[in-house]
Amino acid sequence: MTWLRKAKEGLKAQQRRRELPDGLWTKCEDCGEILYHKELERNLWTCSKCSYHFRISARSYIKILVDEDTFVERFSEVVSTDPLKFRDAKRYSDRLKKAREETGLSEAVLCGEGRIEGHPCVLAIMDFAFLGGSLASAAGERIARCILLAIETRHPLLILSSSGGARMFEGILSLMQMAKANALLARLSDAGVPYISIMTHPTTGGVTASFASVGDVILAEPKALIGFAGPRVIKQTINQELPEGFQRSEFLLQKGMIDRIVHRTELKKSVAWLLRFFAAGAALPQKPRRRAGESLERFRAASLPIGTALPPEPPAPGAEGVVAGTRTIDLPEASPNGGTPAAAAPAPAPAAKTPSPAPAAKTPAPAAAPTPAAKTPAKPPARSPGREVRVEE
Repeated sequence: MTWLRKAKEGLKAQQRRRELPDGLWTKCEDCGEILYHKELERNLWTCSKCSYHFRISARSYIKILVDEDTFVERFSEVVSTDPLKFRDAKRYSDRLKKAREETGLSEAVLCGEGRIEGHPCVLAIMDFAFLGGSLASAAGERIARCILLAIETRHPLLILSSSGGARMFEGILSLMQMAKANALLARLSDAGVPYISIMTHPTTGGVTASFASVGDVILAEPKALIGFAGPRVIKQTINQELPEGFQRSEFLLQKGMIDRIVHRTELKKSVAWLLRFFAAGAALPQKPRRRAGESLERFRAASLPIGTALPPEPPAPGAEGVVAGTRTIDLPEASPNGGTPAAAAPAPAPAAKTPSPAPAAKTPAPAAAPTPAAKTPAKPPARSPGREVRVEE
């Protein structure tokens, strides 16, 4: 009978799939914790369980660091071109266009001026989303102009690095930016203006090998990858196992490459403390010293306190009234022996100003001897400042 063979079937519950809106939850890339998006944003994009720092944009760092409504963007007109007409899978010009549309930036570095807890500073913040934050000719030029602006205004410089290195699409033109930035940072150091470098995840390649590693104070975010070449390349090169946590900020702190690891929630407070420290140190009375080989202009700039505008260069002596196209030269005065023409010799000094010795009081002169003035020649007149003669160029 069929009813004895009837298969036992369980109750079928009607399943309803609940659809959640996108962007509501985010999974931590380090510990796998499911994080509520709004809670993650309140924690400045850091995991509440393992303190993993998510990668954020340059404008997000501006909101975290700079006081509200004080940031003024600068040098946005400096953009990259395609000088080599580079093309691999895509044209370099097409890559630039796509990166600008996705990030809303014109280059991998966002530059400007702002205030951090009331202290003025010059900022250059790299965005990894723009072609991996690569250092190109335009990005290097923006950083160079930021350094020159810091020297001019004597405001501290802050560079936040997040980059994969030099941009290969521009070849040697991108590599030249490393030397240019470091040369200007040397001038910034001579001027006595502080430079704070902040390394985020990742900071590698030519950026690490140049301006990111030469700050007066070097800060880093937790667990940030910092190095020149990647761990895989180093392991294959030396054919050895790398130590635990190699090229992470905690490892580099032990080796002395960075000064401090700062959590993102404490970043603004730490930078503001450093700015107050530098400002207080510059206000202390101290006697400036001129370094060996240091120019007078750099010496004057280094002796001024931070935040003081450079004074105008004093005019050269005797420059008043000099006609354009002429120059002045100094001619020696006339020799007492008549070495120069009489017309070029100055007027003789009065006798009252050059008293002649009186030997007659000590040794009486004979009657036939000439007068003391004729026997003892008068001292030559005092040398007056050299005469100026204009020579047509």
